[in-house]
Amino acid sequence: MRTALLAALLEVGSVLAADRVAIAPFSGMAAGELQAPWREIRLQGIKPARFELVADEGTTVLRARADAAAGSAATTVDADPRAWLSWRWKVDRVVEGADMSRKAGDDFAARVYVFFDLPLESLSFTDRVRIAVARVIYGREVPAAAICYVWDNRNPVGTAIPNAYTGRVRMIVLESGSARAKAWVAERRDLEQDYRTAFAMLPDAAVPRVSGLAVGADTDQTGESATAWFGDLRLDARS
Repeated sequence: MRTALLAALLEVGSVLAADRVAIAPFSGMAAGELQAPWREIRLQGIKPARFELVADEGTTVLRARADAAAGSAATTVDADPRAWLSWRWKVDRVVEGADMSRKAGDDFAARVYVFFDLPLESLSFTDRVRIAVARVIYGREVPAAAICYVWDNRNPVGTAIPNAYTGRVRMIVLESGSARAKAWVAERRDLEQDYRTAFAMLPDAAVPRVSGLAVGADTDQTGESATAWFGDLRLDARS
């Protein structure tokens, strides 16, 4: 399951403050190769997407190019989920042949993952076994749940469904189609509320802490090409 494997490959990073997490900004980096604490995540057997810090309108942003390829740039955090996640992104085009309801169509021009440190005891026996095995292979930081915000090609904004590969990842469509392509679009999400909605949590249940973030693009299923740009990501405690 390549989406689950992507989550499993997150490496250990620095533990950051929880109330306002200072996610390393791309705007504070020089143009060129991806810089720590952000790290490129590649999937075995899949052509990697290309990540590069580039200048755009006077500031440095992260560019992800996927040519029949897939990959992510990830960073580890330790954050209270009662927070707003803000960022801006743009794409040159959508992936025309994508279909998020099928494994063969699980491609997106741009996506932002948020990983949550869900306790294993809250999962089914089957899921606990799967994650326990993954943690033996890839390390104890393998997350048990994630939300993936996507720039889709066809589904209405607000569509929220399980990932075609694993129910531990919920897909939420924030942008759809090419109408806003080639222009920067700002996003702001209430992580706690999105998690409660995506995983149908009861109001009094505790949402797990945020353990990591990742951005990327993938076109390996459809064989198409797409480029995405990402501005700084920011977590702010919700008042």
